[in-house]
Amino acid sequence: MTALFQSWGMGFGGAWFLATIIGILVIALPLMLAVAMVIYAERKIWAAIALRRGPNVVGPFGLLQSFADGLKVFLKETIVPSSANKGLFLLAPIITFTTALIVWAVIPFSVGVVVADINVGLLYILAASSLGVYGVIIAGWASNSKYPFFSALRATAQMVSYEVAIGFVLITVVLYADSFNLTQIVLAQKGNIGFGLLNGFGFNPLLFPMAVVFLISSMAETFRTPFDLVEAESELVAGHQTEYSSMSFALFWLGEYGNVLLMCALNALIFWGGWLPPLNIGFLYWVPGILWLFAKMMLFFFIFGWVKATVPRYRYDQLMRLGWKIFLPLSLSFVVIVSGWLMLTRYGVPS
Repeated sequence: MTALFQSWGMGFGGAWFLATIIGILVIALPLMLAVAMVIYAERKIWAAIALRRGPNVVGPFGLLQSFADGLKVFLKETIVPSSANKGLFLLAPIITFTTALIVWAVIPFSVGVVVADINVGLLYILAASSLGVYGVIIAGWASNSKYPFFSALRATAQMVSYEVAIGFVLITVVLYADSFNLTQIVLAQKGNIGFGLLNGFGFNPLLFPMAVVFLISSMAETFRTPFDLVEAESELVAGHQTEYSSMSFALFWLGEYGNVLLMCALNALIFWGGWLPPLNIGFLYWVPGILWLFAKMMLFFFIFGWVKATVPRYRYDQLMRLGWKIFLPLSLSFVVIVSGWLMLTRYGVPS
């Protein structure tokens, strides 16, 4: 796109800036629309599982319910507790929303369809997404209330424990793909196993357990059931969001669902072939790759909603035990197993 604008007579700096802004808007605006629609979809999933109807009044089939809720939140007054640190109190939801948005800069929707196709895309995602916990910590501390503060402490311990496991899981993928670039990771999954018939590391017996660990850890990273101890209403009311209202509350909501969609995309890209079809068969490639990616993302989103509607919440000690005593040793063991297998099969035994 930069070259196109340069052909119209613009200088490189202006052309690059304009192309970058357009690329950001092309991703950010549909993402906001997608968040509204997946909230509606998830409410429909919950309703179907509980034999209820779900949203069906506002707009055709209730499709405008999320927009009506957004308008209602927008028109409400933003209330800041008198004893809160006002600056940090208002900054926290902005941090949460911003960190959820900037990670999408390196998510490839197909070959070349990405804002920034950087070689360390996976490291960028780990670094940027880990910043999201600061929004929760600052919200809990700045509210000057015991329940949000306890929630912030829980969030810190939870994110640290599961990010360690996710880091080791991603090492196994990087070893197989030999790259941190997300596009190269997806392309490395083409015909990866099954005599060249299957696309996806998840079909590999060595990496399938890591795909399961990554899926469960991604639920814990986004504070989703059964790992929603940060917002456990039975003991913490609404957690770090307890004192928030109006658009500040909505930004937390948008950030949460933006992160859920991000984790759905990462599950599809890292383990299940991204924009590649599940089978490495010629006619399946006639379907545009971006449709395959969206289909896989929606499948994982359905799993997220299904789990939320059916699985009871963990106790906090169970949450910590799963992260530190099960996922961490398991993922670390598979780093050793995968690297040893690759040394034997890809590089040969050293003489």
